[in-house]
Order: sequence, then structure tokens, then C-alpha cells
Amino acid sequence: MTEVSVIIPNYNGANCIEDCIDSLKAQDFKDFEIIVVDNDSKDGSADIVEKSYPEVRLLRLEQNFGFSRAVNEGLRISKAPYVILLNSDTKAEPGFTGALLETIKEDDGIFSVSSKMIQMKHPDRIDGAGDLYSAFGWAYARGKGRSVKRYNRKCDVFAACGGAAIYRRSILDEIGWFDEFHFAYLEDVDIGYRARIMGYRNVYCPTARVYHLGSAVSGSRYNDFKIRLSARNNMYVIMKNMPALQIIINLPFLALGILIKAVFFTAIGHGRAYLSGIKRGYILCREARKFPYSSRNLKNYLKIQLELWINLFRRLPG
Repeated sequence: MTEVSVIIPNYNGANCIEDCIDSLKAQDFKDFEIIVVDNDSKDGSADIVEKSYPEVRLLRLEQNFGFSRAVNEGLRISKAPYVILLNSDTKAEPGFTGALLETIKEDDGIFSVSSKMIQMKHPDRIDGAGDLYSAFGWAYARGKGRSVKRYNRKCDVFAACGGAAIYRRSILDEIGWFDEFHFAYLEDVDIGYRARIMGYRNVYCPTARVYHLGSAVSGSRYNDFKIRLSARNNMYVIMKNMPALQIIINLPFLALGILIKAVFFTAIGHGRAYLSGIKRGYILCREARKFPYSSRNLKNYLKIQLELWINLFRRLPG
């Protein structure tokens, strides 16, 4: 049995899927399988994988179920104890898989390890060095837009970015797989949040480097689809993972966070999409599947709350 499964969710990635797979074939560490889960692409990208890479396990879905469902379908056919998730619009440096595996094996309490994601179009800039989450209800990529020369120390982060990260299968089975309600966006913050509640760690590894094109599916950094869905999922992450008392404690910050983002997105012409997403998220909160609270995890909730307050001062929206 291979030690690692690399799962690549794909949707219309014909312009980048070959570069992604080729970069994996050039890895220094080679004890892994590649699983491409195709969300009913219309651009022939699944055919490219099937014809050009017979060693890759290709799973074709009958419709576009979104990122979370694609990952879960890949997990169902994978038996490896470690799983790397990789966006189709990425190119990994040769030491990528080995660095992720080495880091996650350092401690049985590590759930995920996030890579150093670099902007493919601007390779002197970071795309993300792990994810942060704040009491404003904001999730954002640590270090985004800053010099690639920075963020060279291994450290704990709130969650790993699912675009290029490794996960421990045994903990996934314990806390639950990716929540398919999300479809896309913030599913990685949600699963990292759940792991933190249970006392596990999410770590950033600077030597696992990968180049990320970004917005290959949605088309741009800011668009109505992405903003509406992200806003909806923001509400869901809060209602699902925060106990009632924690929501009350953070309510002034959460309300201010919504107001600031509403002003921001209105200024760039996407205010209606953002408010629509918030409204939809609020309505659907009644269907939110609460992550079960246990007093045994009180210490973990307190640590998370302190981090949420600290992260208030880390970054403005954008």
C-alpha cells in the first residue's frame, strides 16, 4: 500500500492539469499515488488525464458537485494513511511531497500541514502560508501578497489551505471528512477548525513549495459567485463550530466584520452579492450541523478564542 494519496479535484482544468501532474511525477519522494476526481468537466481535461497519464487513477463524476464532494470521493477510493490535496492549477517543486510527509510525521497530534503557496504569475509574492481565522468571522491566507523571501519558519496555523496540503487519514475519520454543504470555499477552514476543537494541530511547512495560478475556475479574485458563496459559508462556519456562548461573546466583532466587508464589497461593485450570501447563510444556519460540544474540549475552545482575538489585528479584508 502506498503511504500517500495525492487527490486532485478538477473542473475544466485543461490549461493547467498537465503541468500539475508533471510536477508530481518529478518529485524527489515518489511513494504516492495520484487520484484525479473530475467534476464533469466540459473542456476535455478528464480526457487529457485518461490518455496522457495511464498511471493516474481517474474518477469521473456525473456532475459538478464542488470541491468538498470531489475530495470525499477521492478519499473513498484511497486507503493511504496520508492524503495530499492539490488544486489542478498548481505546480509543485520537487521537494513538495517529501517535505509535507516529513512534517506531518513529526507528531501524531498534527492533523494537517500547509505548504508555502507562491503566486504563479508573480513568483516573488506569496499566495498563502497557511490560513488564519479571526473573531470578525474572516478567514484569509497568511502572508498573501508579501515577499516570497518571508515566512520561512515552520509554525502552527489556524488551518491548512486545502489547495496544497497534507492530512492525516486517521484524524479525518475521527472528526469527519470535508463538509459537502460548502461546495467550495472555507471547507478547509471548517475542517481545520474541527481538528483544533479536538486538540489537534495544523502546521505550516515553508520547504513544501508550490506555485498557484489562482481563480482558475471562478475566473477572478472577486466575482459574484465566489463572494456570494464565501459569505454564505462564512456564516455556516460560525454557526457550525462555535458554541452558543462563544457566538454571543464574539457577536460585536462578527457584526462589525460583516459591516466592514459589506462596505468593502459595495465599493468594488459586489455589495449585493455579499449581502445576498450573508442572508442565505443566515437562513441556512437553521440547518447547520453543529459540531458537538464537549466540556472535555473547553481548554481547546479557550485557546481558539484567544487566537480569534489576536487575529483581529492581523489583516484587513481583501
